[in-house]
Amino acid sequence: MSKALILGLLPAMPVTAETVVVAALGDSLTQGYGLVENEGFVPQLSNWLTNKGADVQVVNAGVSGDTTQGGLARTAWTLTSDVDALIITLGGNDLLRGIDPAVSRSNLAGIIEIAQAKDVEVLLIGMTAPLNFGADYKKSFDGMYETLSLEYDINLGPDFFAGLRDIALSDRGSVMQSDQLHPNAVGVGLIVEVLGPYVLTLVEQVK
Repeated sequence: MSKALILGLLPAMPVTAETVVVAALGDSLTQGYGLVENEGFVPQLSNWLTNKGADVQVVNAGVSGDTTQGGLARTAWTLTSDVDALIITLGGNDLLRGIDPAVSRSNLAGIIEIAQAKDVEVLLIGMTAPLNFGADYKKSFDGMYETLSLEYDINLGPDFFAGLRDIALSDRGSVMQSDQLHPNAVGVGLIVEVLGPYVLTLVEQVK
């Protein structure tokens, strides 16, 4: 996805000198796979923040299928001079491919370091691995987010799907798309209810 295309996804709203610009760097979960534009994570998050009184513009820097390596490759040009803060929601595709968590952690560290070099505040959103690749893999994967947050002194949000964890498996069809990998509009709304306060704190830190 080109820089011009990402900027073209910005919501049509006036930007003032006081507006905090937040780039949401992620994969299909951020991009809004399978949803109409106003139902995706970024539009729903933007609306949630606006309803809380935040003067904020969220840039959709999500690319379907992206891994932490892909995110690292485009971080520098995503963080243009007007970007004040960065949300990182990556790792899901690394998990699906069974990529060594040490590699994922190194890529995420690289993203954080680029952001900090540009004086951009960071919120890292976690992911939780199933036991498909074994207990050791899960422990390493799940733990890398907190480890990075402590190492780089950045904000840490919960697992991206935390807002859906209390929903029974038999009811998952009400919040997930048919692929059972991506939330539907209702699911995104529940996710935003959990993650929104963490993003609001990020915005307030910039202020």
